[in-house]
Amino acid sequence: MLNLLATLSRSRIYWFLVLLACLTMEGTALYYQYGLDYGPCVLCVQVRAWLLGLALVALVMLFLPAFAFLGQFLSLLLASGLLYTSWRTLGIERGTIIDSCTMDAGFPDWLPLQRWLPQVFEPWEPCGYTPELPFGITMAEGLVVIGLAWVAVSLVLTLASLAMKRSAAGW
Repeated sequence: MLNLLATLSRSRIYWFLVLLACLTMEGTALYYQYGLDYGPCVLCVQVRAWLLGLALVALVMLFLPAFAFLGQFLSLLLASGLLYTSWRTLGIERGTIIDSCTMDAGFPDWLPLQRWLPQVFEPWEPCGYTPELPFGITMAEGLVVIGLAWVAVSLVLTLASLAMKRSAAGW
């Protein structure tokens, strides 16, 4: 089983599916923004940034699958950020987290995504509401589920990659 998981973490098909998932989620967000006129809040654009990071890792891993452990570890970190931001979004939406979001995207000066690509990363709305998706769930609820699944998969594949790396090194 460990060999299968380690092989999966190096698979170009796996990384292509990760990239496809990221692009699908970004495309869905942009459809809701421009097609259905649901403007993103600060946390929403931060979720988009976590997804961009995951997509970039997947793109690099398509060409460098030998670095599976590093790719999975980075995916675990980025998926954790996605989960945390999604959890905050859901908490604010449900009123379990009392927080006020400014209209500042919150990106560091060295990575001003809101200036480089305002069509994607500029917040339009205050936090507190996400649109309803099919099946009667909100976007925040869906993101929490996706974030949890992504963290779980990344954690398992990171540990499998590490175990295979250790056994190959004779530890």
